[in-house]
Amino acid sequence: MKALTSTNFHFPGQTGVYNGKVRDVYFLENDLLVMVATDRISAFDVILPKGIPFKGQILNQIAAKFLRLTEDIVPNWLVATPDPMVSVGRCCKGYPVEMIVRGYLCGSAWRAYKNGVREICGVRLPEGMRENEKFPTPILTPTTKAEIGTHDEDISREEIIARGLVPADEYAQIEKYALALFERGQQIAAEQGLILVDTKYEFGNYNGQIMLMDEVHTPDSSRYFYKEGYEERFLAGEPQKQLSKEFVREWLMENGFQGKDGQQVPEMTDAVVSGITARYEELYEGITGEKIDLSQETEDLAARIEKNVTDYLTK
Repeated sequence: MKALTSTNFHFPGQTGVYNGKVRDVYFLENDLLVMVATDRISAFDVILPKGIPFKGQILNQIAAKFLRLTEDIVPNWLVATPDPMVSVGRCCKGYPVEMIVRGYLCGSAWRAYKNGVREICGVRLPEGMRENEKFPTPILTPTTKAEIGTHDEDISREEIIARGLVPADEYAQIEKYALALFERGQQIAAEQGLILVDTKYEFGNYNGQIMLMDEVHTPDSSRYFYKEGYEERFLAGEPQKQLSKEFVREWLMENGFQGKDGQQVPEMTDAVVSGITARYEELYEGITGEKIDLSQETEDLAARIEKNVTDYLTK
């Protein structure tokens, strides 16, 4: 199986390129961009040394599906998906914050809570909560949007506005959008027998209009629990059965890596890599209720993408 871990395209009308942790973004004339979902995988803000075959396609197709299922809530950047690994859309000016919505106390929030933290991003947390417990209402815990090689930092609504990162009126609208998107995501998840636990959203501005950007409700940006058995596992203090990228983080932690200085990424054997691909296929089916078509030509992914995108842009 082939994995696409780097790209170097020259599309018609191209004006620039940005390489993110997972996606490569090609800027075009007329405020368009081509976003290539590579097979790179990141955890703890570190890009891991091997790519995961089909991961880019799986994430791109989940994101496209959910962008279309939420466009009645907030306009989004997506225009077309000319290749399984590619989305073409409007070039928005991104806000420098990520909107993280949490419905349950788990992950990094639980790790902080367990260590005595009772306020995250200006939000007070109730006393006596347990791991994986549902919050009375979903909470917003924004972070700054970090460049590659640096860590995202928790930030409060008040700090975002005081530092001029987002104007107060626009931030208020973004909060409303984020909570409405999360509610829709929870509804869709419930139909698949899942619980949308937490997720992140990115927003931008396009010609004065706030738009949803990037990916939505994918396993890279979201955490899901299986609904069946959740209550029993919670009451027994047992780990929840998850459908998310958390299994990658757990594998790394079990092997002594949390992205801290001096730590080495454990060896990613072929068995580890193929196992992660299989989990991503499972994620797609679980989240969308559909089988993913992995029959497209994969021998030369870069050539396939270049042809499909160029054909779309020149048609």
